[in-house]
Parts: sequence; structure tokens; C-alpha cells
Amino acid sequence: MDKERRILFSAEEINKRNIELGEEISKDYENEKIVIISLLRGSFIFASDLVRNIKVPVEIDFLTTSSYGNMEETSGKVNIVTDIRSNIEGRNVLIVDDIMDSGYTMQYVIKHLEKNNPKSIKVCVMLDKPSRRKVELKPDYIGFTIPDVFIVGYGLNYGNYYRNIPYIFTFD
Repeated sequence: MDKERRILFSAEEINKRNIELGEEISKDYENEKIVIISLLRGSFIFASDLVRNIKVPVEIDFLTTSSYGNMEETSGKVNIVTDIRSNIEGRNVLIVDDIMDSGYTMQYVIKHLEKNNPKSIKVCVMLDKPSRRKVELKPDYIGFTIPDVFIVGYGLNYGNYYRNIPYIFTFD
């Protein structure tokens, strides 16, 4: 990649925001338990850092979706590649994802999980890109709100690479 990187959020800024989100979620779910459902592959780093900052009991599960392939924009068609294993009936569910832009994936996942009759479903995303929203949906917890730029790093990929970068950047 010959393009120049422009850092949008440093590793330190991300860590600070994860601590704040963990405190907020812990307060909201005080005396409750949560099933955290991390949407793979993009959210695995964020979910890992986030859950270590949540002070209430959590069960962690994973759901793999596909809507991007190797493209920079969603295809709009969402597939469940691997479903959760946890029984979420009557339980508080917190879906954790790396980014919400069009909202198609999250809307599909929420409808899919609602079939299991959870007590509640909330959404936490590291990045929110509301200017790209195609559905009426707003995350309950947001790390950072960003403009319509293509972002990479901290779990977000370009092709199959860059997920391991500890900060979030764009290419100039």
C-alpha cells in the first residue's frame, strides 16, 4: 500500500474510551448479567478490550456475519456464517461490533437474535458512521462518531490485512 496513513484515533485514545464505555455499561447493568455477542471478525479486538473493562458478570459468545467480502462498501446482503452457541432466552444481550455505517448488518443481527426471546438487546460499537445509515437504528453505546471516511486498524481490515494495527487510521 503506497498511500499515507492518517491516524484518527491513537491506541491511547482507544484505551481511554474503552475504559469509559466499560464503566457506562457496568453502571447500566448493575446487579445484572450480560451475554456479550461479538460480531466477527471485525470486533474481536474491541470486544476483548471492552469486556475487560466491564465489572458485571459477562458471558461471551460470537456471531460471524458477512456483508463486505473484500470490498470497501457493504453489499447490503447479510449472511450469518456462524451462529451463537449461548441460550439467550430471558437474558440481557449486548451486541458488540467494530463499526455501524449502513446499519443493515446490525438490523439483521438484532432481528435474528430476537427470535430467541432475550430480555433485552443493546448495541455497542467502537465507531459510528451515521452519515451512511440506511435504516432507523442508533447504537446504545458508541466509542467514536466518525465522518464518511474509510477506516482501518484495531480490528478493521483492508482486504485481509491491518486488523492487528493498535490504532485507527485512514489512507490519504
